Amino acid sequence: MGGGRPLKRRLRKYQKRLLILSTGLAALFLFFWFSLPRRLFNDPISPVLLAANGKLLDARLAADEQWRFPRLKSVPERYFQVLLQYEDRRFFHHPGIDLLAIGRAMVQNIRRRQIVSGGSTISMQVIRIARKNRGRTYLEKLREMILALRLELSFSKKEVLTLYAANAPFGGNIVGIDAASWFYFGRSAESLSWAEAAFLAVIPNEPGLTSSTRGRLLLQKKRNRLLQRLLKRRYLSKLEFSLALAESIPRGPRAVPRLASHLLVTLAAQKPGQRLFQTTIKASLQETLLQIIQSEGDKLLAKNIRNLAALIIDNRQGAVVAYAGNISRDRMAEHGQDIDMIQSPRSTGSILKPFLYAAMLHEGGLTPRTLIADTPVHFSGYIPENFDRRFRGAVPARDALAWSLNIPAIRMLQQFGIPRFYHLLKKWGMTTLTRPPGGYGLTLILGGAEGTLYQITGMYAGLLQLAMADKGKRSEVCLLADEEPHPLRMRELGPAAAFLTLQALTEVNRPEEEGFWRQFNSSKWVAWKTGTSFGLRDAWSIGMTPAFTVGVWAGNADGEGNPNLTGLSSSAPVLFDILQTLDTGGAVPPPNLWLREISVCRDSGFLATDLCPATTVSMPRESHFSQGCPYHQLVHLDGSRRFRVDSRCESIERMVHVPWFVLPPLPEYYYRRYHPEYRALPPYRQDCAAFVQAESGQQAMSLVYPEANSAVYIPVDLDGKPGRAVFEVVHRRPETTVFWHMDGNYLTATRQFHQITVNPGPGRHLLVLIDEDGRRLERRFTVLNRKR
Repeated sequence: MGGGRPLKRRLRKYQKRLLILSTGLAALFLFFWFSLPRRLFNDPISPVLLAANGKLLDARLAADEQWRFPRLKSVPERYFQVLLQYEDRRFFHHPGIDLLAIGRAMVQNIRRRQIVSGGSTISMQVIRIARKNRGRTYLEKLREMILALRLELSFSKKEVLTLYAANAPFGGNIVGIDAASWFYFGRSAESLSWAEAAFLAVIPNEPGLTSSTRGRLLLQKKRNRLLQRLLKRRYLSKLEFSLALAESIPRGPRAVPRLASHLLVTLAAQKPGQRLFQTTIKASLQETLLQIIQSEGDKLLAKNIRNLAALIIDNRQGAVVAYAGNISRDRMAEHGQDIDMIQSPRSTGSILKPFLYAAMLHEGGLTPRTLIADTPVHFSGYIPENFDRRFRGAVPARDALAWSLNIPAIRMLQQFGIPRFYHLLKKWGMTTLTRPPGGYGLTLILGGAEGTLYQITGMYAGLLQLAMADKGKRSEVCLLADEEPHPLRMRELGPAAAFLTLQALTEVNRPEEEGFWRQFNSSKWVAWKTGTSFGLRDAWSIGMTPAFTVGVWAGNADGEGNPNLTGLSSSAPVLFDILQTLDTGGAVPPPNLWLREISVCRDSGFLATDLCPATTVSMPRESHFSQGCPYHQLVHLDGSRRFRVDSRCESIERMVHVPWFVLPPLPEYYYRRYHPEYRALPPYRQDCAAFVQAESGQQAMSLVYPEANSAVYIPVDLDGKPGRAVFEVVHRRPETTVFWHMDGNYLTATRQFHQITVNPGPGRHLLVLIDEDGRRLERRFTVLNRKR
């Protein structure tokens, strides 16, 4: 009994010691396991922009002023081989520390009485780099060994190599094999030769050697010794070894290419969590575009136009292949040269007109030959006008688009509907329409809205893709290689409407702008459109060929206007310089399966009647145009065909019945100036004059202003006195006397030039005009309260 107690005490003592030991071991294990940070490297990464073929286009310093490119997915095989031969030949045979290497290093250090070798494995070097290269002491070395063991429990050998390659120093502020490959050799790590890979393998041990000529010679010797080792171990053949030795070493880091600076800044801002941007850009085409932009930018600068941008889309791929966000002038950054104008919302001018034309063709609202009125209009103080400040009376829709006339575009938008067009534009890709439709009104088609060159050029590329029918790609434009292509947003528009729109835009004769006619003669098929914003602040030009769509914008980033700034004079020359460098790919063939022919009046473009000379015009199969010609009427003439007659003054048997093309008085007034072949209605024979009063005044006269049921705003002049309004009427026979009455009071009479100035008070008014033949025209209007 007595002998059992000491045994129990000893057992309890052993148990206590075992508990202390196991607790200590557990604590050591936990300390060991959690000694490695969850994330070894948390350093900022440089934004990097690559071309479609992987070529470096641009890069920016990381936030810590280092060139640290995004990490590799894996270590390139060639660099992998030379790195192991130089740094750690037994890398795959040790657990993170190499006792043989450490022993050899200790012997060397004792012999030389200083630290000349550390015996570090690649795993230990990864730890040292992660710990920011702390002092080389034995205690620090012990920490590195422990952490290296722990590292290899969490990472595979290949992952450890990747960590080293991505974070090793390569001289100056260059970090990682990716950055080093571009800076020293101008190519990716995957493309390195044996000599180049060997050169980069020897730098991290002494990165400071890259900064001097003597240091680079030492690096070359190290590289050559490493190449000999590779030859000895049969990684290289004798021929490969000889060629590798013959390669010179770089004199220092290269300058970073600046081929797409604006795009890189834009992408980095749009995708802050991403640092590697593989684009669809073609490097050679990008360089060509930059040269053109710089050259043309110098010419524009002489005119005080300081910003220029251009974009090239490959229609066959549905991808951006060149992108110049602005001219590059570091010395003039205060003028907005650092702004990416391709992504900056700007007033659209008339660049949206083709989309309205295409939408109306698709739904059957007009035909290419339909006459659109081009006469003065007033909208509650808003008085739009054509760029050349002329009126043509009536213009075929196709010509109105080709000539970029504003008044016909406004009338088309009135017919189509502002909200409908607004929602179509948003659906087709314009994200810059931030106000409701009423906030833009009719100015939506003339530059009241803002758009970006990127989105609008993409919409034009969509038109081209649709027009190519089954021969082209139908997807939204991509800029990044990893983007999933999205179906074309405007695909419901159809190939026919798109093709007919492009056909109108191939008209190369442009009406007078800036006092001259411009004609582009080329064997290349191109459909193109220019646009100029109000105040001469933005100049747009967009051209489409089967292969490419090119968009150009010129102007001043601060919105300053310039009398020299128009689409035709500023951006169009740049457009055609770019197109001349491209293989544009022939012509767009008609999509015959989606087209049908209809018979229309040759003069008006409306459906032909028995009174019309007819012609045929192509229309989309899905459209349903149903408007008969309103302008041809049967006119009754006497036997001489010089006078109109009536059954009340001439027998029917003696009448000559002639189909006649008759425009309303106001369009006719302007139309006759441009169409000498137009025949005005003959006057009534004198003996029929007594019956003419029955003719409607609207058949003889058209009020230019005020319009029917319009609201007239008459401002107060600067001197405080009420202003005056100018009313105008057009008569088929200007020499006819017209008598003016308002609210039952006689005002005056006019002859030849039918204009008067009036000062009606606020409220509703009735204007009555009676010509000398008794024809009467009435117009009701409202005058708004005056405000100074």
